[in-house]
Amino acid sequence: MRYLSNETLIRRTLGTLGCGLLLSLVGCGSDNADEKPAKCDFEAQTGCKDGKVCEMVAGDAGATGCFAPVVVEGHVVRADDATQGIEGARVVGRDENGATVSFRIAVSGADGAYSLRVPTPRQADGTPAVPSLLLRADADGFATFPSGLRVAVPVDVSAPEKTSTGYRVVNDSTTIALDALSDTTGLGSVSGTVLAKGAAGTLVVAGSASGVADSDGTYVIYNVPVGDQEVRGYAAGLSLEPATATVASGAETKGVDLAVSDAALGTVNGSVSFVNASAKSTSVVLVVASTFNEALKRGEVPRGLRAFPVTGQYSFSDVPAGDYVVLAAFENDDLVRDPDEAIGGTAIQRVTVAGAGVDVAGFKITGALAVVAPGAEGPEAITGPARFEWADDSSEDGYEVTVLDTFGNEVWKDADVPRVTGSSNVTLDYAGPDLTPGYYQFRAVSWRDASGKKGSAARTYISATEDLKGVFIVP
Repeated sequence: MRYLSNETLIRRTLGTLGCGLLLSLVGCGSDNADEKPAKCDFEAQTGCKDGKVCEMVAGDAGATGCFAPVVVEGHVVRADDATQGIEGARVVGRDENGATVSFRIAVSGADGAYSLRVPTPRQADGTPAVPSLLLRADADGFATFPSGLRVAVPVDVSAPEKTSTGYRVVNDSTTIALDALSDTTGLGSVSGTVLAKGAAGTLVVAGSASGVADSDGTYVIYNVPVGDQEVRGYAAGLSLEPATATVASGAETKGVDLAVSDAALGTVNGSVSFVNASAKSTSVVLVVASTFNEALKRGEVPRGLRAFPVTGQYSFSDVPAGDYVVLAAFENDDLVRDPDEAIGGTAIQRVTVAGAGVDVAGFKITGALAVVAPGAEGPEAITGPARFEWADDSSEDGYEVTVLDTFGNEVWKDADVPRVTGSSNVTLDYAGPDLTPGYYQFRAVSWRDASGKKGSAARTYISATEDLKGVFIVP
């Protein structure tokens, strides 16, 4: 069985997800080289005909025109068999802060095909400036992408294809592979509408499962455990009343609408300090607590609840009520949260927001142990036995190495990897149970003996490999 690696994104991954997503200007020619584009209403999407759509004109504040549409096309397929498309998957394009980039959510057809229209600023002659975007896909019986060890990287929008009806982006990066859940017994789905202006991109959560609201506010959450589940919506600047859904196995609970609440929004304030780190800028995110994976130390971040760049103080405003996990230095920026939880400022913070200001204990950030292989620049397929390599920490007495599967389950651990001398890198051969096809991650943490005694209780942890690196794929 061949395991798809999302798809040769491996070759294209940027390695650093914390960087800003920039607009890529693409010279693909004019829609109407000899015609002045007609005026139209961008918000209402009216005023255009002959298959054209209303777009903003770059460099002319408030100007609009009618142009041929830009679409992102691809397929949603099974990760363990890329020849099998997944029908009914909901696909949305978002920026790195969770805001919706695509015009509407697309639903895949019987063969897994989808088509997303992407609002795209134009030059006056129609040349599109296609925005960078990340893809999210949800489907019944499959783990959401991105989730677990699988992270989204920007779609390659560098060369949209000119067609008779407009422009389209279709390449390896627009194929989305989903992991099938091993057991769907006792799972159902919830659907409804976020009854608020600006609902597009709202994260709607039921327990650990989540979905994203479309531009009309409609949402679907798949793979929700049976029973009474609280359903809540999260987006910066939006306060919503929670609702309750009674979920039955294999069934869809419909009409679970979320109305606007008059509950006050809150703020979250804190700071980071950099210790033994060459980089001095990072990011901080608020993760909805019910979606947080304790093993992987990650979860769902609502629209607008990411602060970047953070060089010291940070603040989130207009935060909806709820429980959150605060993560610092999560993205690939050559930094990690200091792993020594015996000292202040290193523990993951949990906060409850209820309309007032919340102060977060300061985070200590340190330089990461560089991953050499596999997974230094993104998920990496391996052949043969797994061997892990990372940069040596010169002040260590040893290392702990853990291998996790894509859902955060520990597969193998070596808590006593000896220090190295005379080498800039450390290598370790995997010695655990046979790895089945799928995504895995190795994580290394350096430690020094704190008291001259053997055993983990006496260890002081120094640094670690980055949260999103060291991911490898067993075909």
